[in-house]
Amino acid sequence: MLWLLFISLVSTLFALCGAAPKVTQISNSLLDSNGIFFVSFDGVVNVNSFQLSGVLTFGNYQFVGWYTSSRAAILARRQLPSGSWSTFQLPHNLSTNDSHNVIALGVSPSDGKIHVALDCHSTQVFYTSSEAGLATSGASWEASRFGTITTTIGNLNVGTVVTYPQFVITPDNLLQFVYRSGISGNGATQLAEYNGGTWSNVGSWASGSGTYTSTNGVQSTARNLYIHGFTYRSGSLQVTGTWREQNSAVMCNSGGLTNHDTVFISSADKGRTWKNSAGSNVGTSGSSPVNVNTAGLIVDSLNADHGLMNQESQDIDSAGQLHAIISYVPGRFGQCVTNYVTDRTNNGRAFHLYRSSNGTWTKVEIPFPLNAVGRSQIVMDSADNIYVVMPFVRIVTASKSSGWTDWTMAFNGTSAGLNAFGEVTVDRARISQGVLSILYQLSSTGTTPSAVHVIDFQLNG
Repeated sequence: MLWLLFISLVSTLFALCGAAPKVTQISNSLLDSNGIFFVSFDGVVNVNSFQLSGVLTFGNYQFVGWYTSSRAAILARRQLPSGSWSTFQLPHNLSTNDSHNVIALGVSPSDGKIHVALDCHSTQVFYTSSEAGLATSGASWEASRFGTITTTIGNLNVGTVVTYPQFVITPDNLLQFVYRSGISGNGATQLAEYNGGTWSNVGSWASGSGTYTSTNGVQSTARNLYIHGFTYRSGSLQVTGTWREQNSAVMCNSGGLTNHDTVFISSADKGRTWKNSAGSNVGTSGSSPVNVNTAGLIVDSLNADHGLMNQESQDIDSAGQLHAIISYVPGRFGQCVTNYVTDRTNNGRAFHLYRSSNGTWTKVEIPFPLNAVGRSQIVMDSADNIYVVMPFVRIVTASKSSGWTDWTMAFNGTSAGLNAFGEVTVDRARISQGVLSILYQLSSTGTTPSAVHVIDFQLNG
C-alpha cells in the first residue's frame, strides 16, 4: 500500500510539473465609474490593446491613463503592491469619438520623468511630460507637476499626421518613441529617442513603398506596417507585424481586411539597422527602411482573404526567441472573408507563432475560439510559461515544459461576470514581479459611460 501511495504521489508531482500555469485573482480596482464609452473601429478608446502602455509599472509605482465621461484625460498612480489610487485631470479633452486616440505612457529612467502622448489618429499628437523624478519620488500627484501640453514630442517636431504612439525603454535605459506617420494603408513606421533631456529623430524603419501582388493578381503600390510590438530582450530589439495594403482590390471581397503575411525583423543597435530572421542585413532607419519587397521578412505567409488582424501582440522568452499572437479566419471556414466583423466573431482563431534558436518558426492554433473581433495579448513569466489574455478577460495558458501545447483556460472573465468589453490592455512591465495587471472597461451601449478597472492576477507558473 505504501508503494502504491508513493507511485500516486510521484504521478501527481509529474502531472503538476507538466500542467499549464494557473492564475489567481488578487484584486480588482475601480478606477472610474464613468469612463467615456463609445465604439468605433470595433474598439473603445480606453482599452485598445495596441496602447501597450496604457497601464505601466515603473519601480514601486503603477500608472494608468484613460478618458472620463467629461472627455478629460485622467492620470492615476498607486504605490505597489496594493496602495490606493490617486488621480488628476490633465488640461486636455478627447478631441473626437475615435477609439484610436488612446493615451500612451512612458518613463525615462535617466531623469524619472513621466511622458504622455495622446489623442491622435492621423492627426497632430498631444504630449506632455512631468517634472524630473516624479516616476519614483512619490511626490504629490497633481497636474501642476506636468508641463504644458504641446503638439510636438518635447523639442522634436513629429509632424501633424501621427498614430499609435508608444514609449519603449531600451536595455541601456534610454526612452524611445515609436509611431506611424501617414495614414492607414499609406504610412511609415518611425522611431525617435530621448537622451540627455532632449528628443532626436532616428527615422523611418519601415516604409510604405514597393509593390505587392495579391493572389488574385491585383497590385498595390502603397501600404503601412502594423507592428505587434517593439520588444527588447538581452540587448536585441525584435519586431513582428503585418502589412496593410491601400488597394482594397487585393482582397477577394470588400468586406474583409487588406492585411497580409506576418513579418519579422530585429536590430542589435536600438533600431538603427535591421536584420531578417535569417540574420541578413535588410534595412537602415532613415536612409533605407524595410518595405514589402525586402527579402526574407515573411515568417508566416497568408493572403489578404482571411481577416488577419493587425497590431496583435508579442513577447520574448529567456532564450531571446520571439513569441507572437496572430489571429485570422482559418481556411477550413472558407477561403474568403466577406465581413471581417461577423467572420472573425464566428470563426476567428488565435495562433501562437514562435521562433526557435535555429531560426525556424512554429505556429500552433490556440484551441479556444475568439468569439470576438478583437485582439489578444501574450505575456511570458520568468519560467517562459505563456499567458494569453483573450477578449473579455479570458486568460489561457501554456507551459514551457509541454512545448507550449497544453493550452488551458485559467480564468474566464465572462463566466466570472466581469462584463468586460472585448479588448484589454496589460501591464507588461509588472510581469517581472509575478503579477498580471489588466486594464479593462465594462461593456455599455451607445455613449453611456461605464466603469474602468484594473484587475490583478498572481502568476502561478
